[in-house]
Amino acid sequence: MPASTERPGLPVRPTMKDVAAAAGVGLKTVSRVVNGEPGVSEATALRVRSVIEALGFRRNDGARLLRQGARTGSVGLLLEDVADPFYSQLSRAVEEVVRAHGSLLLTGSSAEDPARERELALGFCARRVDGLVVVPTSADHAYLAPELAAGTAMVSLDRPMPGLEVDTVLADNRAGAAAGTAHLLRQGHRRIGYLGDAPDIFTAAERLAGYREAMADAGRAVEESWIAMGRPDPLGLRFALTRMLGGTAPVTALLCGNNRTTVAVLRELARRPERPALVGFDDFELADLLAVPVTVVAQDPALMGRTAAELLFRRLHGETAAAQRVVVRTRLLPRGSGELPPPATA
Repeated sequence: MPASTERPGLPVRPTMKDVAAAAGVGLKTVSRVVNGEPGVSEATALRVRSVIEALGFRRNDGARLLRQGARTGSVGLLLEDVADPFYSQLSRAVEEVVRAHGSLLLTGSSAEDPARERELALGFCARRVDGLVVVPTSADHAYLAPELAAGTAMVSLDRPMPGLEVDTVLADNRAGAAAGTAHLLRQGHRRIGYLGDAPDIFTAAERLAGYREAMADAGRAVEESWIAMGRPDPLGLRFALTRMLGGTAPVTALLCGNNRTTVAVLRELARRPERPALVGFDDFELADLLAVPVTVVAQDPALMGRTAAELLFRRLHGETAAAQRVVVRTRLLPRGSGELPPPATA
């Protein structure tokens, strides 16, 4: 005998059978009223609707659509961290497009944990979302190949999705970091430090490459002690800044690889006497209102999110062209911190 799916002590949602019993009508009559079908007198329909209201009955659209083999009208969005301002803007943009198409957005954060990403992605698929927009964390997404083959549309956002041929929307990370570095070089800086995220993250690796390329193009050698890669941990950044800003030939400028690193570096610099020039990759709230407003390489998360969602719905509407890669340009916003000159003794 199958085990009961009811959980003791928890309320049970009213069913169509409950509505039919309370209204004194057949189950088919309730179904017709719920689905707006003809064949029910106005008096009976009014009585059924009154019972529906009194019981708090809600139609199970997900189960109905699955029985009909139709789409569920839902999209899954998998981010690194929904609390990050960059991802919150991106999420809002995706949601607006999804809503405009009459669908519902489900969102989850992977926290840069491949196992958690896999669990969330497969969980969304188990709930039969029509499509997935994924900011990838895992090094291999072949586990999603069966879902893609089964008709679940997918778009990779902010980073490529290894193991799958899907539409991809990226920022021009390398060019943006190169532009930030070149800007500091134009201010007269020659010793420029770079503080980036973990090097196995696609965006972090691309931004480091852009920094190196700009330094090489200017004929400037890079000392490895000028580079610190890792999660924006306050203690780790403190040690990195002590190394970069100390000694007889300290760096005179810094390029920070993301908004969280920039904020952590600003907090640490507030405790120190050194005042290096600084450019941050990613804009952040109040960056333009600090005592020395922060120069940033700004991405366009809203455009990235909209583009990814629109690509997803094109696939859902039948587009079968080869997967494409869309690269969104960044913008350098000079505000003050990146325009500080090097010390006269540098």
